[in-house]
Amino acid sequence: MNQPEFVSVHGGHSGEFCDHAQDSLEDIINAYIAKGFAWVGITEHMPPPEDRFLYPDQIASGTDSEMLYQDFARYISVCRDLQGKYADTIRIFVGFETETYTGSVPFIRHLTDTFQPDYIVGSVHHVDDFCFDSSQADYDKSVRAAGGTDALYARYFDQQYEMISALRPAVVGHFDVIRIFDPDYPSRLKKPAIQQRIRRNLECIRDCNLILDFNLRALYKGAKEPYVSESILLQALELGIGVVPGDDSHGIESVGAHMEDGIRILGKMGFSTDWRTPTRS
Repeated sequence: MNQPEFVSVHGGHSGEFCDHAQDSLEDIINAYIAKGFAWVGITEHMPPPEDRFLYPDQIASGTDSEMLYQDFARYISVCRDLQGKYADTIRIFVGFETETYTGSVPFIRHLTDTFQPDYIVGSVHHVDDFCFDSSQADYDKSVRAAGGTDALYARYFDQQYEMISALRPAVVGHFDVIRIFDPDYPSRLKKPAIQQRIRRNLECIRDCNLILDFNLRALYKGAKEPYVSESILLQALELGIGVVPGDDSHGIESVGAHMEDGIRILGKMGFSTDWRTPTRS
C-alpha cells in the first residue's frame, strides 16, 4: 500500500507578506520541498477593505489597508513566479485566505477578479466584526458582544454559512476555530442549536462539493485535536465530504508540523487519503 502524500491545502503564510509570520516565501517553499510535499496551497491572508479591520500586529507595524493591498498584489506576483520556478519539484497552488466581515464578499470578488487566484480558502476570524481568535481578551470581548458563548458559536456558524453560500470557496478553513479559547467546546458543539447549524453548514459544503481543511496548526499551538473536531469529522465522513490536511504554516518551523498525525487520524477514521486538489469554482 502506498504511503499518503504530504500535502497542505492551507499553508505558506510568510513573514514576507504577513506580520505574524516568519521567513521568506521562497524559503518556506523550499522547506516544503525538503520535507517531500507533493503539493501545497499557498494561502496568504487577504488585505482588509478598510483600516477598521486591521489586526493588532498590522496596526503595530504601521501599515494601513492601502499598503496591505499593494503587498497582496506583490504576494500574488511573487507566488506566481515561484510557482513557475519550482514547477519541476513541487506543485504550488496560488491562493488566498478570506475574511468574513462587513463588506468582505464584494471585496473578495474584486480580489478574485483582479488577481485570478487558483482558489480561495473561506475562513471566519470575526463575528459581527469582532475578531475573536487573536487573543483570549478578544475572544472574551466577542463573547460579551454576542451575549454569551453559545450565542457566539451560533453567530459564527450562521456567518460561516452565509460566507460559504456567497463565495463557494474551494476550501473551508478551520471549520470550528470558534472553539479556540473555549475549554468546554466538546459539549458545546453538541448543543442542539449549535449542532443544527453545524449540520446545515456541512450539508452546504457537501452540496457545493467543497473541501474541508483539516487544520493542524491547532496541534502546533497545543490543542488536543485539529480543527475539525472528531465529532464534526464523523459527520463529514458520513456526508462524503473531502477532508485534506492543512498545516497553516506561519514560517519554516511550522511547515509540515503534525502532518503524520493528521494523516494517521484521517486514515484511521476512514477518509480517503487520495487527496483532492483545490480548484476555483
